[in-house]
Amino acid sequence: MKPFPKLHDLYVARTVLVTVLLAWAVLLGLDIMLALVTEIGEVGKGDYTFPKAVLYVAYTAPRRAYTLFPTSAVIGTLMALGQLAASSELTALRALGLSRRRLSLTVAGAVALLTAVMVFNGETLGPWGERSSNALRQTAQSRDTVVARYSGLWAREGDIILNAQGGQERNENGRQWLELREVRLYQFEEDGRLKSIALARVAEHRPGSWTLRDVTRTVFQGNAVRREHVAEEQWASRLDSTALAADIDSPRYLASTELRKAMDYRQRNGLDDSEFARHYWERWFYPLNALALVLAAVPFAFGTLRSGGLGRRLFLGIVFSLGFWLLQEVFVRSARAFDLDYRFAYLAPTLLMLATSALLFKRRSG
Repeated sequence: MKPFPKLHDLYVARTVLVTVLLAWAVLLGLDIMLALVTEIGEVGKGDYTFPKAVLYVAYTAPRRAYTLFPTSAVIGTLMALGQLAASSELTALRALGLSRRRLSLTVAGAVALLTAVMVFNGETLGPWGERSSNALRQTAQSRDTVVARYSGLWAREGDIILNAQGGQERNENGRQWLELREVRLYQFEEDGRLKSIALARVAEHRPGSWTLRDVTRTVFQGNAVRREHVAEEQWASRLDSTALAADIDSPRYLASTELRKAMDYRQRNGLDDSEFARHYWERWFYPLNALALVLAAVPFAFGTLRSGGLGRRLFLGIVFSLGFWLLQEVFVRSARAFDLDYRFAYLAPTLLMLATSALLFKRRSG
């Protein structure tokens, strides 16, 4: 068999890309409008005005686009292939030598381009937008970013428990660092007895180091108590701003690198990291899930969609998406309940979907 002309590949890919982008734009537009309507209820609290509500929703757009992409991809693919099938263009392409396998690879290649963009978005613009939107609303409503973001922060590092009454991320001359205020460090013995309490007026975290300023430490030694004061000291700790931010921000909206650091921090201190592991592996399987959904939908182009209208294609796309995510949610919740590996929970639905696609291909080829 002669290689299939690239011109036809590009035609199919362009049709799929355009339709996916249109479906994506519609879904994202509806989601943003609903979010804005909801956000209007917050207008009037403090300095939170309507323009700030619009900006807040705009900041969340990258994350919303990331979340809606797999559903948009499968709906757009079904609509594109259905249109090609209904107009007999697929039949003509098949007569020219377009195999089902080649069609699937063409569709997957087109969707993979958008998937790569969304993976990059999920690691950069998405988390940045969420942090910016939260800071915008919290600052406008409370007029105090310190209280809104870091008030009442608790964290553990080895035998030391940290409590900060307030804090903020600072930026000056291109340098960024975390500053916590009114910090208490409770250090414990191996048998659980309190060893010392240190009160620092300010704790600054810069890359690789902590600096405590204006420190008053109370040390418990048997029946005696000793108090000492130092103007400044270094705290050798692997606790960083990423781990602290993970306690404040929703794990769902963190980048995979931040999730990995948060997991390491919890594992190091014997804390539960299941929620972070869940979202960490969800990020890794995101592109595979999106492509599996699209590939599972391709067999319908060879019969089911040929005589169906737009409504039928849209319905099939929604059913495919909801069915897949519900199945995956069952596996993920089961993994958490029975302490199973999340990688299995995310891989199993994908394999089931691909197996279903392969079976449908075989039946329609028979």
